[in-house]
Amino acid sequence: MQAPNFRDVLAAKHRIRPYLARTPLHRYPALDALLGTTTYVKHENYQPVGAFKVRGGINLVSRLSSEERARGVIAVSTGNHGQSVAYAARLFGVTARIVVPEAANPGKVAAISGMGAEVIFHGANFDAARLHCEELARSHGYRYIHSGDERC
Repeated sequence: MQAPNFRDVLAAKHRIRPYLARTPLHRYPALDALLGTTTYVKHENYQPVGAFKVRGGINLVSRLSSEERARGVIAVSTGNHGQSVAYAARLFGVTARIVVPEAANPGKVAAISGMGAEVIFHGANFDAARLHCEELARSHGYRYIHSGDERC
C-alpha cells in the first residue's frame, strides 16, 4: 500500500465532512504573548469522542465493503482509538468490538461501551490485548482496524 497523497486527503475530508462539525480555533492573548507570535489552538476536545482520531474512524468505516460491514470490526485500544471505531461503527450500522487491557481506564471503557461497541477485556497490558484482538480477527473474520498503521 502506498502512502496517501494530497488527493487522498481531500477525498477523506469530503467523506468525513457530513458527520463532524468543524473543529473550532481559538486565540489566547496570554499564549500569544508567551510565544511571541499569533497562535491558534485547535480544540479537538469539541469532537464527539474528544479527539482527532474520530476522523480516521469515520474515514475508514465509511469505506468498508458490504462484506466487511457484515462481518463487523474489531480494534484494540486503551481509549481514543476505540472510541473512534465505536463511534464510526455506530454511524454506519456496523458491529464493533474493542479489546482493552483488563485494567483499562473505566471512563474510556464506559465511553466505548456507550457508543454501542462490545468491550472485550483481555490481558494485563496493551500488547496482550492486541495479540488477543488479532487472534479474534483471524478466527472470526472481523475487520481488524489498527490504531495507527492501516498497512497492517
